[in-house]
Amino acid sequence: MVIFSAPSGAGKTTIVKHLRSVERFRFELSISACTRSPREGETDGKDYYFISVEEFQSRVEKGDFLEYEEVYEGRFYGTLKSEVERIWAKGNNVAFDVDVVGGVNIKKMYGGQALSVFVKPPDIQTLEKRLRSRDSDSEEDLKVRLEKVKDEMLYTDQFDVVLVNDDLKNTLKEAEKLVSEFLEQ
Repeated sequence: MVIFSAPSGAGKTTIVKHLRSVERFRFELSISACTRSPREGETDGKDYYFISVEEFQSRVEKGDFLEYEEVYEGRFYGTLKSEVERIWAKGNNVAFDVDVVGGVNIKKMYGGQALSVFVKPPDIQTLEKRLRSRDSDSEEDLKVRLEKVKDEMLYTDQFDVVLVNDDLKNTLKEAEKLVSEFLEQ
């Protein structure tokens, strides 16, 4: 399994999407569960499992989650154990696109079975520009996301690799190289 974590807007989803298109990696995305509403164009069961806070908490109590976190107040995200089992049962490799704390927790559970990659933006200004270009968050949500970046950057040393996404084409090549080397071990 390969874990990609980053602050919002750093490019982890773009990188994971690219790696999934490389057939030899046999990656399937572990679909996270979350309690937020779908954004324009997102589909339940494809982009996320969109569930209520009550259902999320019930599933936490049942032990259904590999990891979970209240990423923002009242907004929970997590990885269902059934996702990893579903993907491995098909003989595929698991690709995670998760928040920073989730990435650290998954790595702790799976150790050497997992490559953990922290995707770092070149700087905060570039990250803010990327988030604003999405045009999917309120000004208040943007401020919360940007404040959180400071805390998330403190986790870089808990990942196997830090990948700076300053030039997407080069970043994708580097990500392919990292994954190839890991899977060939």
